[in-house]
Amino acid sequence: MRKFLLARVLGVVALMVATSFVVVAQDRGGVKGKVRTSSGKGIAGAVVTARQDGKDIRSATANNKGDFVLDGLDTGIYNLVFEADGYSGGVLYNIEIKRNRVADLGERLVLSVDRGTQVLVHTSVYYKEGNSVTAAKVELFQVNSDGTTRRLSTGSTNISGEYTFRRAPGAIKLRVTASHNGASASKDIEVSEAAIYRTAITLDISRRQ
Repeated sequence: MRKFLLARVLGVVALMVATSFVVVAQDRGGVKGKVRTSSGKGIAGAVVTARQDGKDIRSATANNKGDFVLDGLDTGIYNLVFEADGYSGGVLYNIEIKRNRVADLGERLVLSVDRGTQVLVHTSVYYKEGNSVTAAKVELFQVNSDGTTRRLSTGSTNISGEYTFRRAPGAIKLRVTASHNGASASKDIEVSEAAIYRTAITLDISRRQ
């Protein structure tokens, strides 16, 4: 009889604890959304942190599509800090967490590439008089140790005669080629760590041609 009563008491206690947990869980809320680039690509591994009164309360990590769910938050107002390697950090301020709701932020969390983590090859193209060449074709090649080349990227200069190539850091020899109206010229540069590398190319052509 005593064993039966003890079992019933333990069962009631367990039920009370479970019920209490459910109530607490239901009294909280959260947010979900997608961390992406400006072009819409999801950023895998981005970390989203709910911050309140200057303290980090809870974090979640985005999946390989940039999607995340950050739940288990008490009701209140939070700032959401989102970060990812290779990107500048971002913050969404005054996000309200409501009871029993997971707010959908959609694709509002946008991160831009941190230029400090990239090799930037900034190219300026000029006519022989020194004026900028608009819409010149510019190409970036990798120069191998045996002298062969492999094209990495192609673009065209803007109204200021400029174009910027972006690539991951690493020691490499690059060749920038510019062409316009039948004239072309190239310059080789050595790059290594993340930085801005500038090169100017003058084409043997007049702006009047």
